[in-house]
Formats: sequence, C-alpha cells, structure tokens
Amino acid sequence: MHNYQEQWSTQAIILQDKKWEPTLIVVAFRGTEPFDADKWRTDVDISWYHLPNVGRIHGGFMKALGLQKNSGWPREIDKTTHHSYAYYAIREKLRTMLEANTDAKFIVTGHSLGGALAILFAALLTIHEEAWLLDKLEGVYTFGQPRVGDYEFGEFMKDKLRKYDVRYMRYVYSNDIVPRVPYDDKNLFFKHFGPCLYFNSLYQGQVWVVE
Repeated sequence: MHNYQEQWSTQAIILQDKKWEPTLIVVAFRGTEPFDADKWRTDVDISWYHLPNVGRIHGGFMKALGLQKNSGWPREIDKTTHHSYAYYAIREKLRTMLEANTDAKFIVTGHSLGGALAILFAALLTIHEEAWLLDKLEGVYTFGQPRVGDYEFGEFMKDKLRKYDVRYMRYVYSNDIVPRVPYDDKNLFFKHFGPCLYFNSLYQGQVWVVE
C-alpha cells in the first residue's frame, strides 16, 4: 500500500532456495513498468525526506516503501489497519520465515526502482536498529539502481553496512541512464555510495568504488 497515492503500487516477491529448511531467502523488489503511471510518479517525485543524523532521502522511494503521512517511520504500526505497507509487511514476513529457519540468511535485490527500494529497505532496518534481522542480512545487490540520497545518507549507510557486515553491490550496464539519475548537481545533491560493478557494452567488467 502507498500511503500517499492511497493505492496498491509497490510489488516485491520473496523466494527461498529450498521448500523445507531453506538456507537462503531472497527479497526482490519489482522495478518500474513502462506503462505504469504510478511507478513513474514514484520515480519523478524527487522531493527530499530528511531524517536527522541520517540524511536526505528520495521522497518518492520512501513513500513507496510505506512512509506514513503523519508519523514518518515509526518502528511499528497499528496492525489492526486494513492497509499493508511494503516495508512493514516484508519485515514481518522475514521475521516469521527466519524464526522458523534459524540457520537461514537473506538477501535483498531489485532492478531500477526495485534496486532503490532494496537498499532503502536495508536502510530502514538500520534506522529501526533491527539488529537480529541485520545479522541475517547477507547482502544487498541492485541492478540499474538510481541514486537514493545525499552525501550524508551515503556516509550513514557505509558506516551501518560495515557495522552489520552487510555486502552492498550496485551493478550498472554500459550507458543505462537510470543509475545516472536523479542528477548529482548543485541543486539536487543526489550521490551514489559504495562499490559499483560496471559492465561496458562488451560485458567487460570493472569495480568502481564511490568514496
């Protein structure tokens, strides 16, 4: 559920490597569909959502994950509501699955818009100090991910990812425009952070580290 658009818009799927006693669970966020106007509204909403001591974050992506109009990001929300918000619903499902499979780990991934939601899902776990879940989080792997926040947010995330030993990799292909937006300029200040696996049009790869 999208608390601002007041409709179902954010999609994700949860998979596991084995039917019984899985060792790996995958949370995959869906990217922007070409003819889905609601997804495009999320992408172009480049308003800032500011969290003290965290930084400024892309407002549209935060709203898609479940940002509440009046209360922001409470650690828990009223479970009697008929609405299901992406971050809270996925977090609850992960808790249930991992409690039933204590040796399992999970990864979070997504393409384009889905990549942005993937790294911001991990960010919210750190903001809510979900230490038990973060200990189970093996990595965040995104594909064609746009920028999601400012320099302060990037520094916050690098520190938290190191603290919880979570691997974060951004995969970028050649001239894909999506990883290059929103723009990093004097008006918007969006910044990437962490290592990027860049592949040119011949699929030759190299690792770039954003400092």
